Amino acid sequence: MWIDERGSEVLAISECRRLLALGAKEHHHGHLGIPKTGAPLVLPVDYAVDGTAIVIQLGAGLFDHVNGQLVAFQVDSASHGVGCDSDAGDAGCRWSVLVRGLASELDGQVTPGHLPAPRVADPGHRLVHIRSDVVTGRRLRADGDGAPGTLP
Repeated sequence: MWIDERGSEVLAISECRRLLALGAKEHHHGHLGIPKTGAPLVLPVDYAVDGTAIVIQLGAGLFDHVNGQLVAFQVDSASHGVGCDSDAGDAGCRWSVLVRGLASELDGQVTPGHLPAPRVADPGHRLVHIRSDVVTGRRLRADGDGAPGTLP
C-alpha cells in the first residue's frame, strides 16, 4: 500500500475498477468534466460500467461538446463500509476514482445491464462511451478522532 503526501491511500487500478463498478451498481452519480473555452464544465451524471469503459447518457446539445473530446469522469463515496476494506473499522472511509479518456458515441453494442439508469426526467438519447485511458484513485481514511484531513 502506498500513502501519498496528503495521507491518502493510493489505489491500484484493479481496486479503482472495482469501486467504479460498485458505485454504478449502487446508483452513485458521477461527475463529468468537459473541456470548455475559459473554464472546464463539470456536470453530475448517472453512469454504468461496460468492461473498462464508462457509459453515460446525454442530450444532443451536450453530446456535441463531448463527442471526440478528452474528458474526465469522477465518482466518490463517503458511506461507511461501502468500498472499504475490512480493516476500515467503525470510522468507515471515503474514496474517489478519476477516469480520464476519450469520449465517443456508443455504437449500441452494450448489453442492457451495462446501461446507465438515469434519475432525471429527460436524460437524452445519446449514449457515450468514455475510454479509461488513465485511472487513478484514493481512499481517504478518518483518523482515530475522526478529524478529516489529518495526516496519520
